[in-house]
Formats: sequence, C-alpha cells, structure tokens
Amino acid sequence: MAATESWLPVFGYGGHIKATTQELIIARGSDIRRYPIQAVKHLLIVGGHTLHTSAVTNLLKAGAAITIFDIDGTPVGYLYPYGYRPDEAVRLAQERAGPHRFAQPLARAALQARLLLLEELYDQTGHDIFYAGELDFLHQAREELSVSVTMENLRRLSRLTADMYYEILSRTLPPELGFRRRTGRPYLDPVNAMFALGYAMLYGNCCVSVIGAHLDPDLGMLHEGAGSFVHDLIEPQKPSMVDRAVIRFAREEISSGDYECGEKRCYLGADLSARLTAALRDSIDQARIDAQVRIARDALLANAEFHVLYW
Repeated sequence: MAATESWLPVFGYGGHIKATTQELIIARGSDIRRYPIQAVKHLLIVGGHTLHTSAVTNLLKAGAAITIFDIDGTPVGYLYPYGYRPDEAVRLAQERAGPHRFAQPLARAALQARLLLLEELYDQTGHDIFYAGELDFLHQAREELSVSVTMENLRRLSRLTADMYYEILSRTLPPELGFRRRTGRPYLDPVNAMFALGYAMLYGNCCVSVIGAHLDPDLGMLHEGAGSFVHDLIEPQKPSMVDRAVIRFAREEISSGDYECGEKRCYLGADLSARLTAALRDSIDQARIDAQVRIARDALLANAEFHVLYW
C-alpha cells in the first residue's frame, strides 16, 4: 500500500489505524506505515480494520475526509470535518466534459489491450485461435475507433469487439468448462463466474480511487448508468489485471471438484475462490489504477489531453 497524492486507501482486513497530531499510523502485525497527517486529504477504509478515535479526531482536525467501504469497494458512509465541502470543481468539470474526448482513447485502449492478450495466447497455444478475417477485422476496428466521431459508433464498436474477444478466448479454454461467450448473471459456467469475481474486485479497487479523487463514479463517458465512470476506467485494465489470471486458472488450475453447475447457476468452490482471489490481488495493480484516476482528474480540471495506461 502506498499513498497517492491526496487519497490513501487501506484494503483488506486486520489493519490498526491510529494517529497523532503529526502522523497517521497503519499497522498490520510487524508492518507499520507512517504518513504525515497533513498529506492525507482523504482516507479510504475498505474491509475490516480497527479504527482508533485518535485517527478520526486528528484526521478531521487536519481537514481530511474519511470514507468507509465494504470489502467489495461499495461505499457505505463517510466522515467529514465540520464545514467541509467536497471538491465540487472536479465533479463540475466531469459534468461539463465532452464524453467523446475520453471515450475514444478508452475504447481504443481497451481493444488494444485485448489484442495484446489474444496475440499472447496465440503464441502460447501453438494453433490458430482466429477464424478467417477476425484478426483483420479487430485491427480495422482499432483504426476506426481512432477516427470515429460519434458516440453511437464508439459504443457500438466497443460492444462488438468485446463480444468477439470473449468468443475467441473461449477457443483457448477446455471445452468441458462450457464457456462460449461472456454472459450476464446468473453465470452458468465456471469461467464466467471467475470473470465476474475478478471484475468485481477490479471495480471495487477503482471505485475507491475514483471517490478518493472526488470524481462521480456514475458520470461515465463511454459507458452509461450506475458505476459507468468506473467501468470506463477498468475496461482497458481487464485483460492484464483479470483476464490473464482467469485464463490461467481455467487452463491449468481448475478441476471438476472446484465448482458445481446446475440449471440455474454455477458455484465456485471455496478453495478455488480463495486461490483465484489471491492471484487477482497480485495482478490488480493499484498503483496503475491510482495513476489513471489522477490522469482523468487532471485532464478534466485542466481541460488537458487524456491518455490511457494499460498493459
């Protein structure tokens, strides 16, 4: 865990959070981290930790906000100093921003990240995973995304190429797992269930940073609806942070005893879920997520160029 410019997330369980008038102290066993209290403008507590009143009092006196999240990254409440006003300039800039300026690089980066993983899998499998014309179409779509001028076309191409990507992925996996394409709930095969677990973790980590930066998670550019801005930012991160780990588990680490599928739903076993969660904690790069959120915030506030970090 490392401090970002102004927001500091504490993930997981078992941390002890306390403070003096000079520093915030976060301890997990023998691991003790110290931060100048004036540098922490927003403490984000995710999961189950011991929060000492000394931390609450000294952070609030220093003008910091504290937001509490469930372990999945869902915000449940906050503490603000008396008279505190959230940074409305960030939200106002987000409301006024033209979505195309952000949606275009996000859509193109998401497709590029998926192409990189598909090419990696192509090299690994030793046989052609593409049907005739598919790879050419995906490369053509990437170029079209670079010049597309309408939001409708950006969203259409983004959905189409994402659907193609998952269908191509299915050809690299054992057919007995029953994965053919990405589906919504309820998940009827273990691969879709593993993707859902990974994407939920990635969403939670990104949502924490978005709120830490005073951005609105529901004001998306490429996506629309609840959590749309978080979905915007995680789309290019999915292949490297989640998909690669899920594919490895599906090809190498899963057995028939690790899941149970019925007519209505597929359940992952506790051991498989625990092993996959541990792998995803290693592959989800919080520093890159924080950096991407800062880039988005700064691009909004300064009306500057927005670029996407991926892979």
